[in-house]
Amino acid sequence: MDFQYVEELKGRVIIKNVRNFELTHVFDCGQCFRWIQQEDGNYIGVAMGKVVEVEKAGDDIIIYNSTEREFKDIWVEYFDLYRDYGTIKEILKKDPVLREAVDFGEGIRILKQEPFEMLISFIISANNRIPMIKRAINNISKKYGEELQYKGQKYYAFPNLEKLHEATIEDLEECGVGFRGKYIVDTVEKLHSGELNLEEIKSLSDDKCHEEIQKFSGVGPKVGDCVMLFSMQKYSAFPVDVWVKRAMHYFYLAPDVSLKKIREFAREKFHEFSGFAQQYLFYYARENKIDI
Repeated sequence: MDFQYVEELKGRVIIKNVRNFELTHVFDCGQCFRWIQQEDGNYIGVAMGKVVEVEKAGDDIIIYNSTEREFKDIWVEYFDLYRDYGTIKEILKKDPVLREAVDFGEGIRILKQEPFEMLISFIISANNRIPMIKRAINNISKKYGEELQYKGQKYYAFPNLEKLHEATIEDLEECGVGFRGKYIVDTVEKLHSGELNLEEIKSLSDDKCHEEIQKFSGVGPKVGDCVMLFSMQKYSAFPVDVWVKRAMHYFYLAPDVSLKKIREFAREKFHEFSGFAQQYLFYYARENKIDI
């Protein structure tokens, strides 16, 4: 595991001697939308029905507004702290091309987020910009989610299936989802009726999971891969967005190779570590503004 031990102080827990964990790498690598960097470099986020603040202090990670029990029940899994990312990085760095990207984003960890929230969030993300995605998700949470308090500020948990089932297409459009409102309503109805079940989809093999998740409205190969990777622990998933496409063309492939071929090439090359490779490539390409 990537930490030594945890101790609880009043209003916070301290995770001692954490390895492979940089806040900007984790929260700004395209996998989450509800973590906001503060002026002091800390991040405040709403996840798993909680609002917490995360600070890096030397080799320690401090989680404010939490307890040791919540760390053991929620955050150790959410931050994937039982996994040794050093081993993963050494495996991926055997590829001399990928070594540069791994070193650049060496503190990335793939979060284990809630599948329903990720499904709706990445439907909203399709052909959308990050500020608009975040605003729409926050608006939905404010309208349908549970109110949370931290440092005198109000935050809102992402709504559960029952609450979001109350929303109409018009309600969601008012929240800023645009044309995706009809996709969200249809997706929520499929889940509410039992036509599709996320836990059952999660239990399938990676390839079958990718096939089944695309039965939701507004979910294509890329959105499906995002949901699988960031909430279902399907680490052979390889989401191909504009930055990953540029990185793959920059490092590996000719510019005319299709998105489907890029995904197939990556999964063949990186196997069960494809998702980890994707995160390093995404972060490297976006932060360095790679173009082709």
